[in-house]
Amino acid sequence: MTGSTLRQKPRALDAPAVELAFNGLFLSRYNTRMSGGAQEPLYLPAAPGEPAHLRYRQDFAASALHEAAHWCIAGPDRRREEDFGYIYVPLPRSPLQQQRFFAAELTTQALERYFAAAAGIDFYPSADNLEADIGEFSRALVAHTPRLKAWLSSPAASRARAFHQRLDKARHGSR
Repeated sequence: MTGSTLRQKPRALDAPAVELAFNGLFLSRYNTRMSGGAQEPLYLPAAPGEPAHLRYRQDFAASALHEAAHWCIAGPDRRREEDFGYIYVPLPRSPLQQQRFFAAELTTQALERYFAAAAGIDFYPSADNLEADIGEFSRALVAHTPRLKAWLSSPAASRARAFHQRLDKARHGSR
């Protein structure tokens, strides 16, 4: 290897780095704090004297990215509701309930995949149900890419664009 330099692949971000990127961007500007260690993800809106709180599962970077995607998509009204006003349907789910879950998660998981690419984290679609056909949902995520790109160019996606950029900068350093 004379005359050349080996370049190391940038490391994938871990959960604390994702959390730091989120909090660095959004804690003061949007009064929203992210933290891990939760048994289940949870979003709590701001209360008097307390910022809104976005909790992700344990120390899983993918969970942090997923919850950040929900938060970036949620408008001001949804950010005033616990868990953004979503009602979780536990297992077992009927085929119709699973179809509705996939429809509700389509943009969120597409955005999570976009964040994961910036953070260097492998993305795996989630059905939240071992019985469900993840292959069909994976294809739907790929097909949704043009709609996600269109949304990302809209003013509504400013937080998502900023977070993606911060993740990329954290992973690759200042360029």
